[in-house]
This record gives sequence, structure tokens and C-alpha cells, in this order.
Amino acid sequence: MTAESFPLAGCTLGVNALVRPRVESLLAQADALGVRVAQDHGGVCLVDAGIASRGSVAAGLLVAEICMGGLGQVSLRSDSSHAWPTWVDVRSAQPVLACLGSQYAGWSLAASKEETGGKKFFSLGSGPARALAGKEALFTELGYRDRADTGVLVLEVDRVPPKVIVDKLLHDCALQPQGLTLILTPTTSLAGTTQVVARVLEVALHKAHELGFALANIVDGAATAPLPSPSPDGVVAMGRTNDAILYGGRVHLTVTGSDDAARDLARQLPSGNSRDHGRSFADIFKEAGYDFYKIDGALFAPAQVWVSNLDSGNTWQGGATDMALLQGLWMKEA
Repeated sequence: MTAESFPLAGCTLGVNALVRPRVESLLAQADALGVRVAQDHGGVCLVDAGIASRGSVAAGLLVAEICMGGLGQVSLRSDSSHAWPTWVDVRSAQPVLACLGSQYAGWSLAASKEETGGKKFFSLGSGPARALAGKEALFTELGYRDRADTGVLVLEVDRVPPKVIVDKLLHDCALQPQGLTLILTPTTSLAGTTQVVARVLEVALHKAHELGFALANIVDGAATAPLPSPSPDGVVAMGRTNDAILYGGRVHLTVTGSDDAARDLARQLPSGNSRDHGRSFADIFKEAGYDFYKIDGALFAPAQVWVSNLDSGNTWQGGATDMALLQGLWMKEA
């Protein structure tokens, strides 16, 4: 077993324990943040961050830090010099664990109409509890699992998950009901839009992984993306959050290793390498028949990237933002 093959092998950081203070802060500030906290009949804590509650951008920032397992800092910045007033800034000194081991929405959760007794259910789970269950092949590749008596999962949904899903989560995470917190953030909400845009660094890490870059060589990461207004239309809302990253996302990765690998990463990572680049994600998604798997995978990346090699001191830059496209998609004439 090598660090290059299993980049998180031997890691002693437990994301579910590390994130607990942020979860408790979210619960303690529920009224101020515009979220609602309740318990289901079994005792699972449910945080509504935008379904029946209004939620807030501030809640979304905190949810994003929760998604990153307490190993990332997420903040809001006003910057009119970049053709959009509000930006989400993300940083992590443990980017592989924070982004891929926690934040990545990789746990597929589905239930049929027969299982729910009503409507079928589907969501992708993200956040620290993924590392308790370890259901994704990614955790084998990372060489990481977490153990804790509490866990938190974020679901981008517009309704409370059915009992069959909650029971599955408890079983797979080996948790008692009182130990599980579920945060529900529809993309049509302020919190939902914010926490998705805050995935700009995670999108870069995932793309680096897809390109075969040695994850153990990514030692620090910082990123920013413009924060659009949410839309009440689910497809439009999802399109805006994706467009924010694909056309406005800017990422700086600090790596070790060879200059050739660092230079190639800067060239290959940006979304501009995709044949689908240059159009709104909502239009691309509709054209693909609402099937993510029919969209060119190269598109799922930030617009612009800098890669700095600690071993040589050299930096490369690739890609470019397209703020004119975003303004055309997001702005109306006064």
C-alpha cells in the first residue's frame, strides 16, 4: 500500500467528529439562519434549510463547511470588479479528504413507489456520513473510512426522505437514530444554491481524479465562484449553480511532484476542454434528455485553474472565465 495508490491511507482525521461543532452551531442558530429543526418519529434530527423554511445564504455557507467535514473554510465576498457582486470563497488545507472524502455528492439513495408507499425518491448524499457507510468505490481508492457515533448527511431534495431511506442510512452508517442529522437543501433555495456553488473546489478535485492526477500530491486548494440568485424552477436553479462553476469558477491548486504532471493538470482540467462548453447548463441538460450521463464529462470542471508546484516553485494557468455569458443568463434589463 502506497500513499500514491491510497492517498488517505493512515489518515487519523475523523470528519464526523471534526464537523460536530459546526452541526451544533447550525442547530443553535436555526432561527437566526432561517432553518427549521425537527426530529422524526425515531429521533433522527432533520434540518429543513429551504423546503418549508426560507433558509439563508448564511445557512448555506455553514452547510458547505459541514459538507467539507469541518476541514474547509467557506465565506462570502463582495467584488464588483469581476462583473458580479457576490462570490463564494472556499479553502482547504486538506482538500482531498474535505472534498472527495466528505463533500462530494456520491452516495446514490433511491426508493421505489412501492418502498415509499407513494412517490419514488432519489437523492445523492453528500457530507461526512458518506465515510461512515463507505458504499462508494471512491473510499476504497482513497483508503479511508471513518468511525463515529454521530454522523451528518446533506441531501439536495425538496421533501423529507421516506422512512425506508432513513432506515438504510442508519443501517449503513451503523448509527442510532439520535446520532444522525440530515440537512435538506433544495437547489431552489438560498442555502441550496449557496452550498452547491461552494463545491467549486470539490469539482476541481473530482476532475483531477478523473484525469488520473495523483491525489496524494494535491496538498492545498483555494477556489471562488459567483453566487447567482436561486430560481423557483428546479432545472433553472440547477443550471445556474452549475454555470457558476463551469463559467465563473476559479481554482488554485498547490501540488507536489513533477512539473510535467502539474502543467498537464492546468491544461486539461478547465471546463473549456469540453465539446459542450459555451452554453447554459440548463440547455445542455434538456438537450441530453435530462440524463447527466449523456453530457460530456469534461464539462464538469471550473472555468479557470492555476496549478502551483511546491517542489519547483513553478505555476501554470489554464482556462478562462466567461462572465459575459453568466451576465446574459442571470441578468435582466433594468
